[in-house]
Amino acid sequence: MRRFVIKAVAASIVGLALSGQVLAADPAKKQIVIGTTVGDFGDMVKQSIKPQLEKQGYTVKLVEFTDYVRPNLALQEGSLDVNVFQHKPYLDNFAKEHKLSLKEAFQVPTAPLGIYPGKLKSLKDVKPGVTIAAPNDPSNFARALVMLSDLGWVKLKPGINPLTASERDIADNVKKVKIVPLEAAQLPRSRSDVDFAVINGNYATSSGIKLPDAVFQEKSYAYVNWGVVRAADAGKPWAKDVVAAYNSAAFKSYTKQKFAGYKLPQNWN
Repeated sequence: MRRFVIKAVAASIVGLALSGQVLAADPAKKQIVIGTTVGDFGDMVKQSIKPQLEKQGYTVKLVEFTDYVRPNLALQEGSLDVNVFQHKPYLDNFAKEHKLSLKEAFQVPTAPLGIYPGKLKSLKDVKPGVTIAAPNDPSNFARALVMLSDLGWVKLKPGINPLTASERDIADNVKKVKIVPLEAAQLPRSRSDVDFAVINGNYATSSGIKLPDAVFQEKSYAYVNWGVVRAADAGKPWAKDVVAAYNSAAFKSYTKQKFAGYKLPQNWN
């Protein structure tokens, strides 16, 4: 009996030790520096990701940026370990242009592009000649065209690249849609002048528009943003711990409560 108790205690100690290893920080990495743009991605770090990683023994530092250029350059040079702010088409183009060795590691909940009511309040009210304001930059304009195609309002030419679609790629304007290109920041204010407006998620939320108020959201996951690391770091234990935090049940629950209407990572489905 005494031998059985000793074995049981020993097994318990080993179990605790193994459990401790799962929760322990990577011994080769004490601090993780995460760079995000100001706003929702920074809030996700401060309110959910940082507490999770600190429970494992890491020190987490958040650096917030107001532009889309410095975060990738800072990651490449080593002043960041992870950045969270960009979709993959942007990452691929930026990394190629600047010869960076970066790798996408995990998707993050992202405020999606949506069609919001203007003079018309429902998709059922659509009629020929409908006016719709859309972002005038090429990338987001292409996204808007794909959404109109998904709705059946226009038909795009076969075989076109959906990431670079333009008005020249419209094969049939089924609903005789009149597209009004505008600067993305102006779109929330344009709704009183058009029937519908295609608005970026960040401009919608900053203007007090609730994402669930969209009458349609883009279906594509191509523009759900990614957390990115240096390619050489992708397989390291600390990087895997960051990925695990962003895919954890705690983060999913936090997202559901805090970010209603966001497009969620594809692997959460």
